[in-house]
Amino acid sequence: MKEKVVTGCTGLLGSEILSAIPAAIGINSNICDLTESNHAILTLEDGQVDAVIHCAARVGGVKSNIDHVADFFDDNVKMNMNVLDACRERNLKLVSVLSTCIYPDAPYVKYPLTEDQLHMGPPHPSNFGYAYAKRMLEVQSRAYRQQFGCNFISVIPNNLYGLNDNYDLNGGHVIPALIRKFHEAMLEGRHEVIVWGTGRPIREFTFARDAAKIILWLEENYDGDEPVNIGNPDWVSIEQLSLMIGEEIGFEGHVKFDTSKPDGQYEKPSSNNKLRSLGWNGEYTPLRVGLKETIKSFQERYPNIRGVRI
Repeated sequence: MKEKVVTGCTGLLGSEILSAIPAAIGINSNICDLTESNHAILTLEDGQVDAVIHCAARVGGVKSNIDHVADFFDDNVKMNMNVLDACRERNLKLVSVLSTCIYPDAPYVKYPLTEDQLHMGPPHPSNFGYAYAKRMLEVQSRAYRQQFGCNFISVIPNNLYGLNDNYDLNGGHVIPALIRKFHEAMLEGRHEVIVWGTGRPIREFTFARDAAKIILWLEENYDGDEPVNIGNPDWVSIEQLSLMIGEEIGFEGHVKFDTSKPDGQYEKPSSNNKLRSLGWNGEYTPLRVGLKETIKSFQERYPNIRGVRI
């Protein structure tokens, strides 16, 4: 029985996929540098491998994307090209993970976002380096399919959260950053937590374990050339999310929104109708349920958790 390779295996999504298929070969930056082509090729020399699930990426929140826009573009383009080349040379199926944040911003699209709108306009300027690198991953996958007959597919989750996230306040995404802010406010006896932006933007969030299950289902059941949205379409405002996390942690103080800081993209609701039409009939973990488990895991491991330096 042939095995699967999971890149980014210690990250939020990759670790959940690896948990679901423990026999898979996990790759992270400590094992090999996917920005170096020879490393990507050497890693995939095992003849027992038949598929690669490519989760590895340089990712971060709004501040990190703005401050390091060129690094986000360069590192992701290099990783993607090397992984695709290695898979092409070995005739491996490849599942590449994109993100709804790479879709065009209004007024170029109609909501909810559907897969046919991916290239209809520029992405939001707050993350254009990352977004264009990920868009080119989808383009390169289609190009390799057309010229070389590669079985490369792309999936598009929305905002992921879960048990193995990055809690760095400068480089992390919104849910882990908020969890850490409220937790440390409680520890330090502070009665105010400051959140970037107005709180008005709306976001969809998918528990990483749910995304992992869907990706594994698509790896087995989908060979099409078009990307597939896989995220939970339920949405919540950043203000509602902040209050929900504060409540789950037990914070009874005041939440202040710093309107001098950017909001990022105002909204990006997505449609999962295509996924449903392909036959996936699973259910998503409700946000509050997923947050409870995520917060419990964070509190049990704090401060010995990724992104926290005390």
